[in-house]
Amino acid sequence: MDDDTATEILGATFRALCQHGCAALTVKDIAAEADRSKATVHYYYDSRENLCREFLDFLCERYTARILDVDGSTPREELDSLLDTVLTDERQTPGQEFRTAILEIKAQAPYNDAFRTQLAKFDAVLFDRFREIIAAGIETGEFDSAVEPAVTAQFLVTGITGAHARHVATDRSIDQFSEAITRCVETDFRAETPVEATR
Repeated sequence: MDDDTATEILGATFRALCQHGCAALTVKDIAAEADRSKATVHYYYDSRENLCREFLDFLCERYTARILDVDGSTPREELDSLLDTVLTDERQTPGQEFRTAILEIKAQAPYNDAFRTQLAKFDAVLFDRFREIIAAGIETGEFDSAVEPAVTAQFLVTGITGAHARHVATDRSIDQFSEAITRCVETDFRAETPVEATR
């Protein structure tokens, strides 16, 4: 199997999804974007649903790489970098049309086990990354020991997910939420006597 062609079709799915949305997306749309025949698309992906599953898996791999690539010399710097990645970067790219299409997929997830499973992977990656960073910050003394890593990570993931959905549904800027989270980190996370923590 030609992996390049399969990846090309996933890229075409991305473009078609942005243009047509999830509900109206057809294999014909994807084939046109890929400049391939419908038969070729069906050869690699035997159904529209299978293609959408593979596409979400493709996105999850890219998303996971971005999240795991977040770095910093201290847990606080890592946390700032991760928040910047999922708020600032996600707001600017890949575009409003794509975020709207993803919201459509999320809306279908309660009725589609495959979509729900894939979206749960997105959620778990972000949750685990936040929890790890917060736990590291507590261990080094940079974050207050009263902060509970799992509970705080759950709060952050839920808030970020909600902020993205609100942005798409109402065109509300994510900036205010980003500022609120930054203030929360400053006031609620910081240890009373912070230490220099190098990782």
